[in-house]
Amino acid sequence: MLATVIHATRDIRVEQVADPALSTGADAIVRVVAACVCGSDLWPYRGVTETNEPHRIGHEFVGIVEEVGPDVAKVKAGDFVIAPFYVCDSTCVNCRNGVSTSCTQGGWWGSDDRLGGFADGAQGERVRVPLADGTLAVVPGPVGDDEIAGLLTLSDVMGTGHHAAVSAGVSAGDSVAVVGDGAVGLCAIIAAKRLGATTIIAMSRHPQRQALAREFGATHIVEERGDAGVKAVRALTDEVGADRVLECVGTKESMDQALRSTRPGGMVGYVGVPNGGPELPIGAMFGRNVGVNGGVAPVRGYIEELLPDVRSGAIQPGKVFDLVLPLAEAAEAYAAMDERRATKVMLRP
Repeated sequence: MLATVIHATRDIRVEQVADPALSTGADAIVRVVAACVCGSDLWPYRGVTETNEPHRIGHEFVGIVEEVGPDVAKVKAGDFVIAPFYVCDSTCVNCRNGVSTSCTQGGWWGSDDRLGGFADGAQGERVRVPLADGTLAVVPGPVGDDEIAGLLTLSDVMGTGHHAAVSAGVSAGDSVAVVGDGAVGLCAIIAAKRLGATTIIAMSRHPQRQALAREFGATHIVEERGDAGVKAVRALTDEVGADRVLECVGTKESMDQALRSTRPGGMVGYVGVPNGGPELPIGAMFGRNVGVNGGVAPVRGYIEELLPDVRSGAIQPGKVFDLVLPLAEAAEAYAAMDERRATKVMLRP
């Protein structure tokens, strides 16, 4: 089958690889209907995260189950499924505590599972899914092609944006600032509105993303950064700062922007994958009673909550996909996102 392999900085290739095979009893083979490129995939693409040897890449996909192992009870051949960006059993103590990203039996796409079977990278034609009953979320059929984009966001970006809002404690009547206008930041705007925020400030310098932020529920746009950005947020929030700030980038600068844009007693929800050395200024936070909560988003636990709103059209996160390419053009998908010619690219095998 064809699958995407990263060889080195800015060296993405689509190559012939071995077909996946059932190996542990609790696994499934899924034919990928759609996958995508994530902002976090750009860290190895840009060389920020080193690539020591060629390896499979991609961690967001939806598809149709082709076969299952003998120990799989909940998922069956023919099911349309959403795969979160990680593997989990949904039964261990950490999963039950709502932190399925820390599943005691879990793992990551593009690597061996705990029993030695390979969990294919998502940007390919098929994927072997370990712990299929816990990992995969079944979408009741029929599933229309026009639903694919929205469902695909539940594998990562919509759930991650929701996690930022939940972590920050967004509730009815809140003012919310969102740092980051990528797909996660845009989905965080959807999440903030869904949870009842009435003032939603999108920090964005990109006209097309500003327009989508407005469509998703942003009431204000702030283009400034640093001191000027903090001043602009405060001007929109009675000079005190936002009740909740959602940090969706993961750099030192974005975390600084988030913390200083938060009102005394407010909360930052952070979901940006940390790069560039973000650190917490505990002294300043202590003096202003600003809290920080978040981390890698346990999106598997959010799928069932968000799925009805996505399928009904109450929220439309699928609009973050502004470019669709065939799998064979994965290298162009990475380049388009790296060069900010696209917000998020869908790959269709």
